[in-house]
Amino acid sequence: MRNVSNPLGNLKYDLPASVVVFLVALPLCLGIALASGAPLLSGIIAGVVGGVVIGSLSGSNLSVSGPAAGLTAIVITAIHDLGSYPVFLVAVVLAGILQFTLGLLRAGSIGHFFPVSVIKGMLSAIGLILILKQIPHALGYDKDYEGDESFFQSDGENTFTEILSALNYLSPGAIIICIVSIAILIIWDKPALKKHKFFQFIPGPLVAVALAIILSQIFKSVSPALTIQEEHLVTLPVSKDFSDFLGLFSFPDFSQMGNSKIYITAITIALVASLESLLSIEACDKLDEFKRITPLNRELRSQGIGNFVSGLIGGLPITAVIVRSSANINAGARTKLSAVLHGIMLLTAVVFIPRVLNLIPFSALAGILLITGYKLTKPSLYREMFRKGWDQFLPFLITIIAILLTNLLIGIFIGIAVGLFFVLKSNFHEAISIVKHGDNYLLRLNKDVSFLNKAVLRRTFERIPQGANLIIDGGNSQFIDSDIIETIQDFILNAPSRNIQVELKKSFSSSSEFFRKEN
Repeated sequence: MRNVSNPLGNLKYDLPASVVVFLVALPLCLGIALASGAPLLSGIIAGVVGGVVIGSLSGSNLSVSGPAAGLTAIVITAIHDLGSYPVFLVAVVLAGILQFTLGLLRAGSIGHFFPVSVIKGMLSAIGLILILKQIPHALGYDKDYEGDESFFQSDGENTFTEILSALNYLSPGAIIICIVSIAILIIWDKPALKKHKFFQFIPGPLVAVALAIILSQIFKSVSPALTIQEEHLVTLPVSKDFSDFLGLFSFPDFSQMGNSKIYITAITIALVASLESLLSIEACDKLDEFKRITPLNRELRSQGIGNFVSGLIGGLPITAVIVRSSANINAGARTKLSAVLHGIMLLTAVVFIPRVLNLIPFSALAGILLITGYKLTKPSLYREMFRKGWDQFLPFLITIIAILLTNLLIGIFIGIAVGLFFVLKSNFHEAISIVKHGDNYLLRLNKDVSFLNKAVLRRTFERIPQGANLIIDGGNSQFIDSDIIETIQDFILNAPSRNIQVELKKSFSSSSEFFRKEN
């Protein structure tokens, strides 16, 4: 525990984890770029910047940043409205500056107000989405892009109908590769094997992908029925040399700075990317076995710098992303070095070995994501939340359903609204309590009593019968809103008409002047 945040001291954990994150991030970066209507390389650039730049600057030990599926609708609309991708990049640069400013203004503290039940619901929902979205890729059907998290898809299907469609286009070769990949990952995770250094240092997903490439080539040579089709393989842009690679970059067109739409787009990206990043960071901290807490304002500043750099060199907008972060945590990462190394691997791979990576079948990567999804939404988590009671279980469950049937951000907002309802309901009951003994009643104001409790207080007063004796104890309350004081005063004035005797119990230490004893 003493050296848990020391990158060099944890290289044996972080290096294998970075390989896993690289394998997961590669198709997601490409898929999100494709779905956004942006150049394919823009997704890789965002992944590299998210890993190297944000990974280096962030205070988070385990989160991974990169292009996010939640921004695809914003990006594709903005590119169309602004007229070109270089003009859109100006908005990304400005969004980065806005995020950095939000960090300076300490806006990251909003992340501390997300209910735990909602964060856990988000993690479980992401796990279910990974499983449901990867089933078609596991079967060899790739009409929807990798990384899609929305219920309604760009190909006209939804999460469930896509699976039904996939059943009509089964690819035996892809199915075999997915099953083999899952089997390797399960075997690699066995405690007995993890005792050996080889199994600790060589990540199972790397072995699964390597074997998938070999099987794919064997199928191609010996069995036409099992051959993996071209559209089921990773597709990276291939350049002749490094100068040709540099020619694939796009740069911002700052001559369009006078276009007001750029600023609207920048504000939208900054707000949505900040919210998604804060949600992902909170989720990562919950998954961290060492329970480290990320400084959220520093995270916003880091994300801002990342988006500034990404926009300058042609990358998509970046957020902290929960799928890659979860894969990182599940692979055993301990420090931010894993995120940085995965970014370096993305850059190295796209420059030097794109042809090798273009041999990877999507079904092998689907196997990795299916296992990641299962670890996020294990049945034991549902049992744990159910045992905590309905005020925890319902927000948890509703968040899952809402995210599954909409998308991440809309689902989270619904979950927060439900969670807030239960918080307020609990506060109503805890802020005011009443005890009865015969005709004697004791009404106690506990801790903080805000205007939100006024309706409950009025109903409580209405239930006091005629001829009763009522003691109102507010001496130990830390805060009493003026609306509450006024409600009590109105009741005292009206009490004689109902033959109710009212006594105020005061104390010398009361924070409220109304309940404070005079010396």
